[in-house]
Amino acid sequence: MQGNLPPEAQEKIEELQDLQEQAQQLAEQKQSTQSSLTEASAALDAMEEIDEDATMYREVGEVLVETDYDTAYDDLDEKVDTLEMRAERFDSQETKVQEQFEELQQELQQMLQGGAGGGPAGMGPGGPGAGGA
Repeated sequence: MQGNLPPEAQEKIEELQDLQEQAQQLAEQKQSTQSSLTEASAALDAMEEIDEDATMYREVGEVLVETDYDTAYDDLDEKVDTLEMRAERFDSQETKVQEQFEELQQELQQMLQGGAGGGPAGMGPGGPGAGGA
């Protein structure tokens, strides 16, 4: 069917495919960030139960280096904050990509209805966020 579409419609379809790829990449990055955030938050919670005088170690590459409780806690707390901000950014980017996808999909439908009288073929339900994150 794509061979019979006007060039403008083919361009819109390619843009939709690009947005779907972008949404998939964002979902993967967001999932990775969420996993790191969950892990760092759990470690921070676990530190609440540790005696502040306990010997602490920090991983530097493949080596463990001794550190003090306050430094370890502060570093972990900063990591959690950074990951939370990053997760929020991914949420915002996902929303933006979803809006762009829906707008493009509407434009394509209008284009096809004006010319061929049908909706877009093969777009499938759910848009770029289908499959969940």
